[in-house]
Amino acid sequence: MTITEQLYERRKKTIPNALGIFNPSSIQSAKGAIVTDADGRELIDFAGGIGVNNAGHGVPEIIKAIQNQAEKFIHASFNVSVYEQYMDLTEKLVELLPHGESTKVMLTNSGAESVENVIKIARNVTGRSAIICFDGAFHGRTLMAATLTSNVKYKAGCGPYAPEVYRLEYPYYKPSMSKRMTSEEFDELMIMKLHKTFSSVVSANQTAAIIIELVQGEGGFTTASKSYIQYLRKFCTENGILLIFDEVQSGFGRTGKWAAYEHYDVIPDLSTWAKSMGGGMPIGAVIGKAEIMDAIQAGVIGGTYPGNPLCCAASLASIKYMEAQNINEKGAKVGDKVRSTMEYLQAQFPQNITDVRGLGAMLAMEFMKDGKPDGDICKKIQQHCLDNGLIVITAGTYGNCIRVLSPLIIEDEVLEKGLNILSAAIQASI
Repeated sequence: MTITEQLYERRKKTIPNALGIFNPSSIQSAKGAIVTDADGRELIDFAGGIGVNNAGHGVPEIIKAIQNQAEKFIHASFNVSVYEQYMDLTEKLVELLPHGESTKVMLTNSGAESVENVIKIARNVTGRSAIICFDGAFHGRTLMAATLTSNVKYKAGCGPYAPEVYRLEYPYYKPSMSKRMTSEEFDELMIMKLHKTFSSVVSANQTAAIIIELVQGEGGFTTASKSYIQYLRKFCTENGILLIFDEVQSGFGRTGKWAAYEHYDVIPDLSTWAKSMGGGMPIGAVIGKAEIMDAIQAGVIGGTYPGNPLCCAASLASIKYMEAQNINEKGAKVGDKVRSTMEYLQAQFPQNITDVRGLGAMLAMEFMKDGKPDGDICKKIQQHCLDNGLIVITAGTYGNCIRVLSPLIIEDEVLEKGLNILSAAIQASI
């Protein structure tokens, strides 16, 4: 039995079985885009801690920032004692991700906590209760976040869920739809469904916010129509509804820009962040227009740990490192290479790989068999990759998508090797 296998046996004794295993690998150390497992094997990382490690593993600048901060103080609740590390980070976030003329930020511990808070903020400020979300969404596993999340496997048996949440069809135009309608006709259909919801399900003047991932993470990297999102911005403004973009997985260079919304020429009222924002440390944020953030009733937002100084220091160091590395350019470059490989594979196996989708370096391949989602082949591909030195993970409601979330600083030769392993795994599994 390998050391990795021993660890998984040990895991069973004290860890609930329900805590998922997305890839049966282990980790002992990591550097750049390479993970060394418990048995000393080097594995190329195409999972990135599920989109957390855009800047890569073992960045000296981030490590040093954590060490330096730990020597000063590890915790002091920001509500009790103000400290500059919190403001250093929020000021940087405002600089990179302005929401209009004036922007303010609250820090959180995670993406799910960011989502919980952004919904509280929207309801508190508007005085309205209804929230609109979308099919295929993943916003987290806490109560409101799980309610907004579409896939029932993440919340089965956990009801009752939060009330006043309504769901729309996600505005992704799949190329295979071209036989039935143009992309323009699809946008018109989605807009019609939007209006129908507000005439037959819930009224606009009762709706606090619409929350959407511009690129769905767990939903399989489906990408929202630009025209639809631009119309959504106009609709929300006209009806006093706050527009929220969940950028937890799509932020910080992943799509080739700091924010996915920069591809859409649309500014949200509020947005949620986490994952690669922290360079591996647990931290998130809600960013919003100042007039909205300042309208929140006192006591509605806060907590003991949000904006922990160690996490703030790591986050700021990570962002500065990503700036120095020109992370957006790297994200675009990695995305071009990955997409090219995926589209080549799709051309080779058109009956099996039915879609290549995403934005920048946030990309996935969809696998189907006889017109049905093929999650089994994705499991085979994943295991074949692991056996040959590559960590990959799946996505999609049916687990029938292979997604790539490699560190964006990955060296060309390492990326090429990883894609070759993935290609060989697909060829061996089909």
